[in-house]
Amino acid sequence: MTIEDPTRELLADPYPVYARLRESAPVQRMTGPEGLPVWYVTRYDDIREALADPRLSLDKRNGLPGGYRGFRLPPALDANLLNMDPPDHTRIRRLVTRAFTPRRIEELRKPIRRIADELLDTMTSPGRTDLIASYAGPLPIVVICELLGVPVDSRHDFRTWTDDLFVPDPAHPERAGEAVRSMIEFFTWLLAHKRSHPGEDLVSALVAVRERTGPEGIDDRLGSDELMSLVFLILFAGYENTVQLMGTSVLALFNHPDQMAALRADLSGMPAAVEEFVRHESPLALALRRFPLEDVTIAGVTIPAGETVILCLSAANRDPARFPDPDRLDLSRDTTGHLALGHGIHYCLGAPLARLETEVALTALLERFPRLELDTEADEPKWRPSIRARGLITLPVRY
Repeated sequence: MTIEDPTRELLADPYPVYARLRESAPVQRMTGPEGLPVWYVTRYDDIREALADPRLSLDKRNGLPGGYRGFRLPPALDANLLNMDPPDHTRIRRLVTRAFTPRRIEELRKPIRRIADELLDTMTSPGRTDLIASYAGPLPIVVICELLGVPVDSRHDFRTWTDDLFVPDPAHPERAGEAVRSMIEFFTWLLAHKRSHPGEDLVSALVAVRERTGPEGIDDRLGSDELMSLVFLILFAGYENTVQLMGTSVLALFNHPDQMAALRADLSGMPAAVEEFVRHESPLALALRRFPLEDVTIAGVTIPAGETVILCLSAANRDPARFPDPDRLDLSRDTTGHLALGHGIHYCLGAPLARLETEVALTALLERFPRLELDTEADEPKWRPSIRARGLITLPVRY
């Protein structure tokens, strides 16, 4: 039996919904996005196992005709790792893994701190600001654009594009199509620019792979759609997830003043704190939809081949069977095994960068403003109207 769409409840507060499902129906067929049936999985153990199950495909071609497939993008943006299984996934992921090695990411620590300090310099104390607009939003886009080699004068408003595409305004549905056209136009220009003006950046390296010739490289060459889609994915994921993590981390500290005090007393604990932040409020609430290649049984429930499976990462990370008192932010908690950034071969490629950016950005913020607090005289923080991505649109603060 398929039960009604939980979207309204999930938008208001997802965690009571997840708790109810974990207890009564941990694998449940429901009416999901776009009014189509999907299977929600909400228990930690089941989700961890499913994330690494090769029988659950990300390739949309393995879904039933007419079923839910997720976002509909043109091939120029859709031929990316989020829609691939091995061997294509293995081939393409190998090409970009070297850009996200621990050493390469650690080399970004000083540049990230410089960018953070420059942004904080504009916030004259005492004052008020929307922390998303003034800090959490700008910082990640500058960092990821420097990694990719996007010229300073060409750093468009990616947040507007991604919001229009993934959290569309019902009053302006045409903006989603406009965002797609704008992104394709921009990435077409960027790739052409890197062909004529190559640098030491990641996009230049990927362009070189695309145009490489000779039998020694034939298996690694990127198709044109694969190249553009890969650059789009790195830019989008490297930006969007970090914005959300930074904003929700600060709000969580406001809501748990004892943990704010403990962290301020010892900022060397920030790396461990980031793991608890990402467990407590996963930027990606739902893993990408998957399609069983054959009938698959999860927690005693058989899901037919081709149907859509949604693995609820936020539900897993608040499962009391894995994390005691899971709704409480506890910076001393053992967060080992949280699933906020995935698990298995599709584990988030940019996880080290997101961790480092959040660690550096929050450290700089708390050092600069020892009395940072929620601005209770302003409007309440505004959440994104999305069940997939858990993040803030606004976060008014006083400092």
